[in-house]
Amino acid sequence: MNPKLIFAGTGRFAVPALRALAERYRVVKVISQPARPAGRGMRPCPTEVSREAEDLGLDLNTPRSINAADVREELQGHEPEFLVVADFGQLLKRKVLDIPHRGCINVHGSLLPRWRGAAPIARAVMNGDRETGVTTMLLDEGMDTGPILLQKRTSIGQEETAEELELRLAEMGAELIVDTVRGLLEQSIAPVPQPEEGTVAPKLTRDERWVDWSHATWTIHNHIRGTQPWPGTATEFNGLRVKLLRSRPTDLTADDPPGTVLPVKNRLLVTTGDGVLELLQVQPEGCRPMSGQAFQAGYCRQESVRLRSCSP
Repeated sequence: MNPKLIFAGTGRFAVPALRALAERYRVVKVISQPARPAGRGMRPCPTEVSREAEDLGLDLNTPRSINAADVREELQGHEPEFLVVADFGQLLKRKVLDIPHRGCINVHGSLLPRWRGAAPIARAVMNGDRETGVTTMLLDEGMDTGPILLQKRTSIGQEETAEELELRLAEMGAELIVDTVRGLLEQSIAPVPQPEEGTVAPKLTRDERWVDWSHATWTIHNHIRGTQPWPGTATEFNGLRVKLLRSRPTDLTADDPPGTVLPVKNRLLVTTGDGVLELLQVQPEGCRPMSGQAFQAGYCRQESVRLRSCSP
């Protein structure tokens, strides 16, 4: 059997899943978010899923809402067996959930019920989780609360960024969604209801980009990893905004106030609320990324250099 599928997705996490499904099944329609202004010129930029759908020659629609009556009518006309959702960004209402004959399946970047919501990968890294994974589930009208179908686990590296983890989980999710569709067709998967309680992963905000040097070393390190690529983590140095791209906790201690750059050659060491964090890569405003060593040598020549915890 070669069932008809509709795919709804937006971000890059969804791209491998779309590609894997298109190789094996009939993806009769792709739904993505409309193009949005981006870049210095603020020109409309199509989503990653839109670009992939066009590359694959798939029929694409980018409505403002998948729940709109005309969109529902179009989807119903395809008579799909499944509607697969990955990194889409819109909640599906009951009239859409009822369209596919065998249900709506979601690919989610966490081990549900942990980290329900918009930013499961970033929140797992920011929280310092040692393990995460991907989950496929049947969608209901809640926020990632539907019955679980399959899960796959993986460890999180201590220096792995959310961006790097997302790429790994996206490939894992692509494999898992293929196994899920196959299992549902073969009736070898039994949905398992989720518990009501779960942790929430709210969307990241721009206000979260500022580091607080009074926090613990590992808290700051995890924040730097978890906010890559957006909104990033930043500090201020003599009125200059500096992005913090890579870091590494150390076993060093110091009595200096949090945010103090220690006078150590060849390393950019900054005091925190409970120790010292090494900055491996930074990016001063208006410059290219550079090593912490290069920043220390070029910007921190005077004594008692301090980095600010937040914008003025």
